[in-house]
Amino acid sequence: MTRLTVAFVPFVFILTAACGGPKQFGSLCDEEPAPAACSQACDPAPGAPSSCPGGFHCSPDGVCDAQCTFGGSECGAGFVCTEDGSCVPDGSGSGSGGPDANCPAINFTPMPVTPSISLVLDQSGSMFNNNIGNNVTRYQAMRDALVGTNGVVTQLESKAYFGSRLYTCNGNNSAPETTAVGRNLNNAAALRASIDSKTNGTNTPTHTGINETAADFAANPPPAGSPPVIVLATDGLPNSCPNGGGEGPTVAAAASAYAAGIPVYVLAINQNSQHFQDVANAGQGWQPGQPNIPYFPVADVQQLQAAFNTIISGVISCDLSLTSSIDPGQAMGGTVIVNGMTLTFGTDWILVNGDTIRLLGAACDSLKNTPNPTVSASFPCGSVIL
Repeated sequence: MTRLTVAFVPFVFILTAACGGPKQFGSLCDEEPAPAACSQACDPAPGAPSSCPGGFHCSPDGVCDAQCTFGGSECGAGFVCTEDGSCVPDGSGSGSGGPDANCPAINFTPMPVTPSISLVLDQSGSMFNNNIGNNVTRYQAMRDALVGTNGVVTQLESKAYFGSRLYTCNGNNSAPETTAVGRNLNNAAALRASIDSKTNGTNTPTHTGINETAADFAANPPPAGSPPVIVLATDGLPNSCPNGGGEGPTVAAAASAYAAGIPVYVLAINQNSQHFQDVANAGQGWQPGQPNIPYFPVADVQQLQAAFNTIISGVISCDLSLTSSIDPGQAMGGTVIVNGMTLTFGTDWILVNGDTIRLLGAACDSLKNTPNPTVSASFPCGSVIL
């Protein structure tokens, strides 16, 4: 049987595929009356969080859709329905495309998602004057967690465009003072030098740090296909330099950043206030009735390091985008290998929106943590939808 082949060294795919007649499936949204979820908008971009309810997935048209009901028979012989309403082969072989020795080769170039991450970092006096355990100041612990030898930026600097903005007030608290490093790949040394240059600070004008960072994204947009992200780390409730600060302006700044397409993640050092929950909610478009957006209150060095790793590693994507689509019904028949390890469909990788391979769990970690990863994949003949 002719197979679709992918070679990746690194982030360069060559896929060979057989053309043919992949099985087409209907949509529950074509029924009358259509389920209520069919009118719900969603983000079809690779790596975007799913906002569709259970039993539905986001279609390329940006609305929730379902080909079938979980456990139902709509998919037909040789297929089963997944929990997100997609038809996939049941492993019997009768749901795969037939062999075709005359299938031509098709080449793809995937676009790995490389985010642009701006770190908005509190430089207030309390960061230098208070410890976070083991006689380590909050500022030093933040520095080590980000750009120390084992810091998350040090480890992942080739996987994201990192930049930073330190914020406080000038010496007499009459005006905000910020220090910025522009976003680039392999930028840990520049961020480390900026952080190490500071030895003190005063107040906490958090709204200024967020607003200036959002303005910089507008003035200096990320490369095409690179989603912008703000990661805020602070140890205190915001205040002014000498006025115009406070909690309300900070929540408004986070909401404004989100409205501009820049989600805000919140890390609160030695704080557990409703204010930080409000900033996290505003920074990621929370709506009444939804669960609160997670934020990260930390009380010791280990929690601080873990929070930065969780946020930044979560933002860096393990999505590998293709320039054409694979029939979702035949994805289960594919073979994906990362760094010599053959992966399991549904556990180690899935197909998203037909044109994106998403690595999961240990496979994702292997891709992120290997400087020059190798990936190969093969799919049955007839899998490619032109």
